[in-house]
Amino acid sequence: MPSSVIAAMSYNDEARTLTIVYRGKRGIYRYFEVPPEEFAAFRVAPSKGVYLNEIFKTRQYRYERMRD
Repeated sequence: MPSSVIAAMSYNDEARTLTIVYRGKRGIYRYFEVPPEEFAAFRVAPSKGVYLNEIFKTRQYRYERMRD
């Protein structure tokens, strides 16, 4: 999953949570009530950063910052 913005991400089907580890000092965030279809679309997006900023963030999922 090469991305200049995202170092790693994981999805929990049961809890419907998406965890994203951002590169640099941007931290780790957990997003709640993310449908599995959203995660699938995110995974196959040619640019994770573009998908994140132009599609994912516009949907305004509830989130928490886990740590730096």
